[in-house]
Amino acid sequence: METAQRICSDNGVRLTQLREQVLRLIWQSHRPLGAYALMEMLAEQSTRRVAPPTVYRALEFLLEQGLIHRINTLNAFVGCTHPQGDHDNNFMICEECGVAIEFCTEKIQHDIKDSAAQFNFTIKAQSIELVGLCQACTGNKDE
Repeated sequence: METAQRICSDNGVRLTQLREQVLRLIWQSHRPLGAYALMEMLAEQSTRRVAPPTVYRALEFLLEQGLIHRINTLNAFVGCTHPQGDHDNNFMICEECGVAIEFCTEKIQHDIKDSAAQFNFTIKAQSIELVGLCQACTGNKDE
């Protein structure tokens, strides 16, 4: 949380209590969470219900600060493993247990940029989402 607070402070924005709660829930999950799951979790922690637009605004804020990532294929969010640096969204998603592993390799990024340059294409956003089985679940299939 110290890193998140420092990033927000450096960016001149405020990590409000709700934004921090949403970030904590995402990090504690270790699996991608959707907005409605987050709303239910927030409701369990509070006496008042949080409206969907409020949760979506908190998620948008956390995305803008680079503290979380959106996984498009799942319409869900995960914590960023290295929020200090600018990087692309690349994930391996286990279809069995739901874990999402963030990865970044220079070779893949280099190949993508080279391919874009060949076609004179400007990349504005990028997300690679590989769906399969993690090591633990692959091992479970052998049993």
